[in-house]
Amino acid sequence: MAAQDVLGQTARLASSSALLQVLFRAVTFALNAFTLRYLSRELLGVVNVRLTLLYSTVVFLAREAFRRACLSGSTKRNWTKTINLLWLTVPLGVFWSIFLGLVWLYLLEVPDLSVVPHYQAGVVAFGLSAIIELLGEPCWVLAQAHLFVRLKVIAESLSVVSKCILTVTLVILYPQWGLYIFSLAQVLYATVLVMCYVVYFVMFLGSPEATKKSFPVARVKALLPNFVEDETFVNWKEARLTWSFFKQSFLKQILTEGERYVMTFLNVLNFGDQGVYDIVNNLGSLVARFIFLPIEESFYVFFAKVLERGKTVKDQKQDDVAMAANVLELLLKLVLLIGLTITVFGYAYSQLALDIYGGSMLSSGTGPDLLRCYSLYVLFLAVNGVTECFTFALMCKEEVDRYNFVMLALSLLFLCISYFLTHWQGSKGFILANCFNMAIRIAHSIHYIHDYFKESTYRPLAGLLPSPFLVLIYTISGAITAFSEVFFCCDKGWMARLIHITVGALCFAATIVTMFCTETKLIHFVRSQ
Repeated sequence: MAAQDVLGQTARLASSSALLQVLFRAVTFALNAFTLRYLSRELLGVVNVRLTLLYSTVVFLAREAFRRACLSGSTKRNWTKTINLLWLTVPLGVFWSIFLGLVWLYLLEVPDLSVVPHYQAGVVAFGLSAIIELLGEPCWVLAQAHLFVRLKVIAESLSVVSKCILTVTLVILYPQWGLYIFSLAQVLYATVLVMCYVVYFVMFLGSPEATKKSFPVARVKALLPNFVEDETFVNWKEARLTWSFFKQSFLKQILTEGERYVMTFLNVLNFGDQGVYDIVNNLGSLVARFIFLPIEESFYVFFAKVLERGKTVKDQKQDDVAMAANVLELLLKLVLLIGLTITVFGYAYSQLALDIYGGSMLSSGTGPDLLRCYSLYVLFLAVNGVTECFTFALMCKEEVDRYNFVMLALSLLFLCISYFLTHWQGSKGFILANCFNMAIRIAHSIHYIHDYFKESTYRPLAGLLPSPFLVLIYTISGAITAFSEVFFCCDKGWMARLIHITVGALCFAATIVTMFCTETKLIHFVRSQ
């Protein structure tokens, strides 16, 4: 597939993913806001921190390394061996579910059963849901590798909406069920997700469309583990790369979910404070889930297909290098401007957003300051996602192994900083520690990108330098909206709130107009792709 075709499909995958996620997540967002008024902070803390951490840890450790290894390189490969390798995620998931489930049940503090009933059932259900989700891993990798634009987003969105509708229904009808509600909803989520992929491939494989596309898998049976005579069960090159990524993924999980591990194992916050922190964290990460994650996942595939892993810039096709450098520069500029916009306007509108979303339970106390800090963190998330996306797509096995030592040092440093900052700044300490962690990771990726392109004429890191005039507009907008919050928000009635919102809308419009005038190359890229 030509590089230009890959770019076009990748851009459509990222944009369609973002748009469909916004549509479906908007429904979820509204239903969650409704549910908040029926639940205790302690129950939210156990579900959203303790049990969700169990689920995310199992699926991340079981599949992340396999995904990265199996999505590297061309789609022209021995897919039988790749699928065999992917099925190893299931026994690995069973192992992690049992091992971590026992830790969650017998080594961690058990919540007060009078406030949060059915904790044991919740642990079992969340571990089971992780195993169910891993059953669809071969289908997920096939879909992602062949850039099936709609399947991934529709499957995930339908599963999220199904989970949310069941949660709201049970909360209203049977609030006394406690964790049973979220356990059933989590199992439903995993089941719907896997069934969407399975049903799609059952209908697609063997169809005229699959034949026309020369799809490498012809029968549904080929999606199951297959032994081939006189051949190894898996591709050992992919298996070794998977092992390298596994060591890295273990450390990356600690960095990604570090604050939840500190909360869970060190008890620095009670379950109620954990609940508020997690709600603010989810609210603040909406843009990361809607926009940054689809961009990172989709363009990882693009860079891995256009450039060959482990080769220097001189050994690559120069047309492909030019395209990759241009795309990287524009992606950096895009996510940087999105991150700056969230940081600038998030500061003055955090309290208002929390008050509208969750009432006084969120808008009073530490909630607004948490969301303001998270607005800054979004900027770091934006840049790190794209820089690591490029770096991981190009690193050879030896570079990945070396980076594992960097991640190990970062993991230990992050956990220590989280612990001390939390004792000093409370919940805000977690977000500040995450900012520090992301800054170090960004520095490493920038160093790799600079070294990679230094022997060429391309300088994609220029994407991290916005127009000076645009920076001035951001500064003025931030000052005006901050003064507006002091005078009009948020205890002076709805008319004052509307004035505050109007001020922000005018400043935002001025920023967008300036962006269109100063970043013409980026605007053309977004419109064309």
